[in-house]
Amino acid sequence: MNPELRHRSLAPLVTVTVAALVFTILLLLVRLQWPPLESVDHGAAADINSLIAGHAALVTVVKAVTWLGSNGVLWTVIGAATVVLAIRGQWRLAVYLLVTGAGALTLDPVLKSLVGRLRPVVAHPIAHGTGDSFPSGHSLGSIVCYGAILLVFLPAARGRWRTAFITVTVALIALIGISRILLGVHYLSDVLGAWAAGLTWLGLTAFAFELTRSAAGQPVTSPVTDGLEPEAHADLKPAQPEPATGRRPGRVAAAVAVAWVLILGLIVGLGELITKDGNGNVLGDRTIPHWLAAHRTPSWTHWSLIFTTLGASQAILIVALATCVVFLAVTRHWRPVIFVATVMLGELAAFLAAAAVVRRPRPDVTHLDQHLPTSAYPSGHEAATCCLYVAMAILVIGHARGWWRWLFLIPAIAMPVLVALSRMYRGEHHPTDILGSVLFAALWLTATTLLIKPNADSAQDRPGVASAGPAAIARDTYV
Repeated sequence: MNPELRHRSLAPLVTVTVAALVFTILLLLVRLQWPPLESVDHGAAADINSLIAGHAALVTVVKAVTWLGSNGVLWTVIGAATVVLAIRGQWRLAVYLLVTGAGALTLDPVLKSLVGRLRPVVAHPIAHGTGDSFPSGHSLGSIVCYGAILLVFLPAARGRWRTAFITVTVALIALIGISRILLGVHYLSDVLGAWAAGLTWLGLTAFAFELTRSAAGQPVTSPVTDGLEPEAHADLKPAQPEPATGRRPGRVAAAVAVAWVLILGLIVGLGELITKDGNGNVLGDRTIPHWLAAHRTPSWTHWSLIFTTLGASQAILIVALATCVVFLAVTRHWRPVIFVATVMLGELAAFLAAAAVVRRPRPDVTHLDQHLPTSAYPSGHEAATCCLYVAMAILVIGHARGWWRWLFLIPAIAMPVLVALSRMYRGEHHPTDILGSVLFAALWLTATTLLIKPNADSAQDRPGVASAGPAAIARDTYV
């Protein structure tokens, strides 16, 4: 091994060793309640927490930053990246992400139980933390998970993009740790100890991955500078460059915006017509909710809750994100992602705007859902469900070639019907609320499909599949 490579390979080892030593020292000092450290920790906790206490806007920003280090977000990021790697055939990297992330999830409660440190008590508590204090779980999880993402996808970044990738990742990890102190839920040593422990675990898993490469006869590289799998850079790139089509993105975006405004105007006008000039029982607006309320049973109520939950914002967001991740991994084009994002954001904005203008009261029956924030017209659950599942069917049918693609018509039809029935059954919407949502979804999906052309890349991909490498092979299996 030449001296330069030996020096480069020793630097990560020294860093991990120092991190492990720092964590060990901090753990012992915290466990022994060393007075100088306790004094610094308590003073810093009070002073730093007072910086944002009483500033509502700043508190909101800090809470948003700390949310990015929560287990739900971290596992979503790890899960999405793992799916992309698996679809593109990078199984070793996928396993590495899962093992590294699972290690952080295991280390946090174990280390907390070893120390048993109580959380800070500050004059102006802003947030509430559960469990013990040392080390900070958000800080530990963020440095491990975001650090692992960095090491895996670093080969895909080149030049200034690599610098930006590293800078953003490091800044995010630092801000999450600082946010925990600002919120008054952790001491300074909790965050420093978490970073040291996370860096140690991240280094150990990276060294283990390098051993698997060495055993397979692959060249030894530096994960910090080259990434874990440098030769996989083609499969790690999120997408291929979009082919020149002669269509200007700005004009397409303007056309989409104009279509959205026109469709929104139509839906709002329909709502005003129904609520202001209708006789109160258009399409059974009064009769049907009363009939459904009179025929409620425990079994039907249970099923209605299931389908109304599937049409709620959280479930819709999860399915939409999963759809974007899978299509980006398989097609290697941004167009399907842009299509889904445009459809869903347009639906959300239109729903909020129409509800604010029309302000229709909900049916005068007992409501099974409480504290609903908007008016009855239109149904946000129904509009989101229609847009999402029909958009999925459009993408799958346009990109796939097997007979099974037509099976996606089943959820595209069944889910809107079931969600609509559940919303009316639970006394939250009139039939015309559902009608307005279905009409909006039909017009909005038609406009975005014609303008964005989400399946335009599928025909261009197929001629070059045989020579396009592992990613194209995965795509060919899909189509």
